[in-house]
Amino acid sequence: MNITKVDHIGIAVTNLDDTIKFYEETLGIACHGVETVDEQKVKVAFFPVGDTEMEFLESTSEDGPIAKFIENNKGRGGIQHIALRVPNIVKAIAEMKAKGVTMIDETPRYGAGGAKIAFCHPKSTGGILLELCERE
Repeated sequence: MNITKVDHIGIAVTNLDDTIKFYEETLGIACHGVETVDEQKVKVAFFPVGDTEMEFLESTSEDGPIAKFIENNKGRGGIQHIALRVPNIVKAIAEMKAKGVTMIDETPRYGAGGAKIAFCHPKSTGGILLELCERE
């Protein structure tokens, strides 16, 4: 598979405004935008650092995947997923399936920042939620 870089690290948080304030005021890293992705029930803030990004995710719904992650993590946030950049997500999904990886998304869907994304099931990846990510 042609993985070109770590696109971003997805980090679940309980309060996005507090997180933005900490990273901007304490660490001096500028937030490069906030976006709500209704399909995924999240509000996302982007913090580019070098060639990759930290993507902070706050749930917009009690039944969203980030809310469930935080609930399962004893009410705390933490690293929720790692996204790997691929040049062609359709080919990457097919290759993962051919190698026996169970895909949560068998077709690409819309992700934050205009990316095409697909998640690999953690049961197939050693317990880590991997996101395949294609950006134009």
